[in-house]
Amino acid sequence: MEIGNASRDFALLNTKGDEWRLSERRGTVVALLFYPGDETIVCTKQLCSVRDNWARYIDAGAEVVAISPGTESEHHQFAAHHGLPMPLLADRDRAVTKMYGSHSWMPIWSTRAVVIIDANGLVRFKDVMLRAFRPSDDDVLSEIHLAKYDLLAERRLAVS
Repeated sequence: MEIGNASRDFALLNTKGDEWRLSERRGTVVALLFYPGDETIVCTKQLCSVRDNWARYIDAGAEVVAISPGTESEHHQFAAHHGLPMPLLADRDRAVTKMYGSHSWMPIWSTRAVVIIDANGLVRFKDVMLRAFRPSDDDVLSEIHLAKYDLLAERRLAVS
């Protein structure tokens, strides 16, 4: 999945065992945060930072989900332990991570990624990094706002 491509649908289970499906979010900007594992130092810092900035994410108007291998139960324990407000989705076989968060020269287990999908279902931003690094909330929020702004600009042009 590269920038400008139509997003491919997927469904994963959340910590309650309910299905979360990307195609059901059409009309909303979606931020997919791919992280390597629960209770690891950098991943915990990343998701706790999102938690600490949650009001800003809510104000940005995007649906934010975190995706990682592991089970729904493991993700539930991780979310409860750290008070994480965003849904955690279980990508047990890393199929969705491979689809959205892969990089040409980095093995999938060594990376984390951020993917922003606009309300029309287009990939607007993708950043894959080594697992030792984490994205800044300011950068993610900026990309969310850009995806929303560009969509508004397109609508404005269509009306005029």
